[in-house]
Amino acid sequence: MADRDDLDFTYSLIDRIFRLSLGELADFSGAKYDGDFTLTLEQAQRRKHEYVAGQIGIDPGRSILDLGCGWGPLLAYVRERGAAGVGVTLSAAQTKACRRHGLDVHLHDARRITPEDFGTFDAVASLGAFEHFCSPEEHAAGRQEEIYRDLFDRIADLLPAGGRLYLQTMVYGRNMIPVEQVDIEAPRDSDAWYLALMARQFPGSFLPYGQGQVVECAAPRLFLVESSSGRLDYLETIRQWRRRFAEPSPRKTLLKAELVPRWLTSRDFRLAFTSGVSANSVCFERELMDHHRLVFEKRG
Repeated sequence: MADRDDLDFTYSLIDRIFRLSLGELADFSGAKYDGDFTLTLEQAQRRKHEYVAGQIGIDPGRSILDLGCGWGPLLAYVRERGAAGVGVTLSAAQTKACRRHGLDVHLHDARRITPEDFGTFDAVASLGAFEHFCSPEEHAAGRQEEIYRDLFDRIADLLPAGGRLYLQTMVYGRNMIPVEQVDIEAPRDSDAWYLALMARQFPGSFLPYGQGQVVECAAPRLFLVESSSGRLDYLETIRQWRRRFAEPSPRKTLLKAELVPRWLTSRDFRLAFTSGVSANSVCFERELMDHHRLVFEKRG
């Protein structure tokens, strides 16, 4: 999976820029517009949290585990609803940011979680973390499905019979090209180049091949009860994020200046953050990638 260094490259390195652009509880997973793009980003993120609450039961007195909790937006919503939330992340900056807001968050590998770590839970959620659970090297070694099955097995151990998991994740889409064609030296604007650029932005991460692979790996202990594609909603979310990141402020200018040494010394950093294009958007527009909201339930 993406290790701590990989996730620090993507999230911790520009932690403060994220929070200045999206708020202290920066929500860096796809919002839920349901086609109503008149909603503000905050309204669409709120709609997503309400949807998750309805699917897995975020109610007073219940306990919720957030795997890959980011900056804690779902955990803050869990607290608002009177439930108890615990989060894990491999980003040191995210852990510190969450704790500053009184959230129960731990620097812990989501793939290694057991009941001995934090106990059991009424429900589990994971929004935007599943993409990081398998690395390109693990995929090449034929371990992708083994990794997913082990993770789902661990999640099932945390849940009671009938307990639910909400999983929101990117996947490779119907137009995904053979992985061996992905190459940063491919012609600019080609599918191969955009996918290679995505790999620079999220090092150590390899996506599942569609919803089917995820559902198959969750069985037999967890079965699918609800699914929907959030591809168009995610495209709008990306548009809103880019607008927020582009809004100028003296503090963001200063923070970006502090990253100049990294820009000068790291080609991967230049490709990931200053290529001048949104590889994410292009990959979703071309359906090289898709986005799914999946709800699973533990068998009795």
